[in-house]
Amino acid sequence: MSVQLIKDEEGKAQFAVIPYKEYFRMRMAMLEYDSDDEKEWEEIPYESDIYDNVILPGDVCDVMHKENVSLQAAWRIWRGLSQKDVADKLGISQSAVSQLEALDSRPQKRTREKLAAIYGCTQEQISLYLPKEG
Repeated sequence: MSVQLIKDEEGKAQFAVIPYKEYFRMRMAMLEYDSDDEKEWEEIPYESDIYDNVILPGDVCDVMHKENVSLQAAWRIWRGLSQKDVADKLGISQSAVSQLEALDSRPQKRTREKLAAIYGCTQEQISLYLPKEG
């Protein structure tokens, strides 16, 4: 079973992320399952998309948490690059990279492709909230 630990600033585990199937199995094992109760369960609609199964390295998540930065900034830091390094590779200014790393940034597809190439990951791993059209 794959488990991802989310740690605090002191490195102490605070949360564990486990696959939903494993969580559900564990919950059912802890509860007395009564099929009559199933009628009271609420059906929650959801839309599946291609980003549901995107996996991020735990170290990148640790950087996001410890440094309190965006996912894009965490990739840059994890790869040991400065904003200036990334700016030079992209042919833009350091301040433009800073804007790309803002928490609410939604870079265009071409920019995500370039960042993914620089960081050695997929473009889906660059942004947790990709624009629908991109």
